Amino acid sequence: MRTDSSPGTLPAREHLPAGDAGTPVLDVVIPVYNEEKDLQPCVLRLRDHLKRTFPYAFRITIADNASTDTTPQVSQRLEAELPEVRAFRLEQKGRGRALRAVWSASDAPILAYMDVDLSTDLNALLPLVAPLISGHSDLAIGSRLSRSSRVVRGAKREFISRSYNLILRGSLQARFSDAQCGFKAIRRDVAQVLLPLIEDTGWFFDTEMLVLAERAGLRIHEVPVDWVDDPNSTVHIVKTATDDLKGVWRVGKALASGALPLDRLTRPFGDDPRDRDVQDVPRGLARQLVGFCVVGGLSTLFYLLLYSGFRVFTGSQIANALALLVSAIANTAANRRLTFGVRGRGGAVRHQAQGLVVFGIGLALTSGSLAALNAASSNPAHSTELAVLIAANLAATVLRFLLFRAWVFPDRRDTDSTVVASDLPGPDPSSPSYSMAGQPAAHYGPLPQRPVAQGAPHHTDETAQFRAGEAADGTWRDTTVRLQPVRPHNTDPRDSR
Repeated sequence: MRTDSSPGTLPAREHLPAGDAGTPVLDVVIPVYNEEKDLQPCVLRLRDHLKRTFPYAFRITIADNASTDTTPQVSQRLEAELPEVRAFRLEQKGRGRALRAVWSASDAPILAYMDVDLSTDLNALLPLVAPLISGHSDLAIGSRLSRSSRVVRGAKREFISRSYNLILRGSLQARFSDAQCGFKAIRRDVAQVLLPLIEDTGWFFDTEMLVLAERAGLRIHEVPVDWVDDPNSTVHIVKTATDDLKGVWRVGKALASGALPLDRLTRPFGDDPRDRDVQDVPRGLARQLVGFCVVGGLSTLFYLLLYSGFRVFTGSQIANALALLVSAIANTAANRRLTFGVRGRGGAVRHQAQGLVVFGIGLALTSGSLAALNAASSNPAHSTELAVLIAANLAATVLRFLLFRAWVFPDRRDTDSTVVASDLPGPDPSSPSYSMAGQPAAHYGPLPQRPVAQGAPHHTDETAQFRAGEAADGTWRDTTVRLQPVRPHNTDPRDSR
């Protein structure tokens, strides 16, 4: 994604290395509210499955959303009896609030969550997190709407789920298939930058997270799941649907206005194979030409309508200047957002000022054309004036594109600068702070692996570092993650990975 000021704030994705440290690779969060009956069977079943099938160290975190039954006591007992289990208590309800608090405090590089009813078959858990461990993807979701998924649920829930996803596709241009399945995972370096941008604290949290990640160009991996509906679910469908629609409107409005700083989520240039240099072909030129032509065509129609309207009340020169000024401002704003992909409000005033300089050049071309026409004919026809202006505008359009690309919106992704996650603002300081009992400061090094047979060759490679770690109090700790290159034999000098 093109941005105006950032060459990429997230590090290039790498395969998480294996080592001998005791830090869990995976932290599975189970949000609960008054689940005293189902909590213990769920945790025991999940723990047994992970111990049998998951090759890395793991943790199960119970996030209690202000339960009023004996759920807190059950959580504390499980934490005391099982070394892989942690209990986390919040005094406010909201699944999104619970996930934000636990994920922000966790030191595991892979963060996941699932519903306490375990409606999703646990055999999908390893396929869910494997693309995140390997560095292939940024987020992963379970999908009940995939063709290969096997789902057992009532007609009402099926209709609501499919209708909601159709609304997301139509209103927010979402391409993921299932926003509400309670089976998701995310890389921690992505979460620490993405979570501060998410406002919702309830059920819409998932959707907002996926929409923002997708719009920022992050890779979302989908896993078909086998899913059996829980008939005893306590979710209030009508209220949840109403809140979700309000969230869709809020997020859609923010995306349309460019108010979300999605450039914080961009990967560095070259992380996507499509971004690599092709000899003698400028990056993004074809897409920018198409976008510029579309915007230019609409701007020309807008300009002609304005000129015809102003021409009724004033002379040709003044009508041309007014019409060109208004259309130039609209043209610069449209090209900034649609053609060159600049998001947010940063630099908007400077871009408009530079656009007005370009406008001045276009004004000189069109005004000179009108002056030449008036010199050749004392009373030219209106259709002749329009024809001359169209020709002059075509010449001005070509020059405008070149100036926009080289001067107003230059491609800054080639600058050698490092932006780390710790330099970004954290969550709102006014939001409530959370802490996880018994958790030390977030610091993790190499990840644990299964024992290696003696005599096996040991490879050492240089490591790349990035700063990570949002603490529970809203600050950013100086935590360094060491990642090993996944292609140590790649000798292409243009590939910085």
